[in-house]
Amino acid sequence: MKEDEEHATNTVETLLDGGRGFSMVIRYKWWIQIAMFTMFALSGQSVGAMLGRLYFTKGGNSKWMATLVQTAGFPLMFPFIFLFSPSKIPQEHPEQVARKPSWTTLVILYTTIGTFLAANCMLYTFGLKFLPVSTYSLICASQLAFNALFSYFLNGQKFTPFIANSLVLLSFSSTLLVFQGDYEETRKISRNKYIIGFVCTVVASAGYGLMLSITQLAFQKILKSTSYNVVFDMIVYQNLIATVGILVGLFASGEWKDIKGEMGSFESGRVSYIMNIVGTAVSWQVFSIGYVGLIFEVSSLFSNVITTLSIPIVPVLAVMFFDEKMNGVKVISMLLAIWGFLSYIYQHYLDDLKEKESARLINHDREVNHT
Repeated sequence: MKEDEEHATNTVETLLDGGRGFSMVIRYKWWIQIAMFTMFALSGQSVGAMLGRLYFTKGGNSKWMATLVQTAGFPLMFPFIFLFSPSKIPQEHPEQVARKPSWTTLVILYTTIGTFLAANCMLYTFGLKFLPVSTYSLICASQLAFNALFSYFLNGQKFTPFIANSLVLLSFSSTLLVFQGDYEETRKISRNKYIIGFVCTVVASAGYGLMLSITQLAFQKILKSTSYNVVFDMIVYQNLIATVGILVGLFASGEWKDIKGEMGSFESGRVSYIMNIVGTAVSWQVFSIGYVGLIFEVSSLFSNVITTLSIPIVPVLAVMFFDEKMNGVKVISMLLAIWGFLSYIYQHYLDDLKEKESARLINHDREVNHT
């Protein structure tokens, strides 16, 4: 009898150890996925912003073309849709095959998000055209504050002192730029155009923050699937809707007639023009995989915090490739933005510690109950 009890106890301990080991494997796999999405978001956004600015610097002048390349690369996602098709999911994971919402619901959802995306891309294009790329990148930090506000109302995001501190610092970091005396970089741009670029970038950041919160809400309340197929569906359909809208604007404005001449007058030549367009399109699709994947796995606010990491990256690249200067106002703005980001990361670190402690206590209680 005693041997049976010891055998049962050993079996329970083995199962608990095995469960903890399996849980650790799942956790490591999750962190690897987060690291990949983070890399995609940071690299895609940084390269996309740089190539977008290069387009205007080298002689590109079509706002609609610069906007179109931000969404037109969605066909690159088709192989991933087939790869992560629900029919490809092993039968041992039937919970991943969720019941799909109606076509009407999906059409309304993707049309809404696609319209937001098209409008945001156009507004961002105005900002990138009229502002130095470093200034543009730093103003984009305000999207985190907007996203946090929308996440509170739409996604039930909880605020803590560290998150509130992060939002205040990031808001100040972007607002500070409107008072800078960056005359050397903006002497060829009128004050009115500079203000238009600033306002368009801030409005686009607000729209982007709202779009992220709506995307998270869609994953939670409408799509309700654990398959990555919904991630690539979201990317393709929202970009498809946005691309159609932008193409209508391109032809309605008559700018399509100037594309051939623009290609011929591009400073680096036709080949460089095509490489710039293709590279920009690919970069923004890589970014889409990153930011939508982070929303799917974590939250819209976490996704936005990660993309905010590009703030110190883009200005450094701008100094290296566009000979822009980091004046005192930009340096202070960047430091405030980094401080705000670290404040949020520290809060995430505290939350992770609480989660680990809770898991440890649960495992301890289970071991006590089985002894």
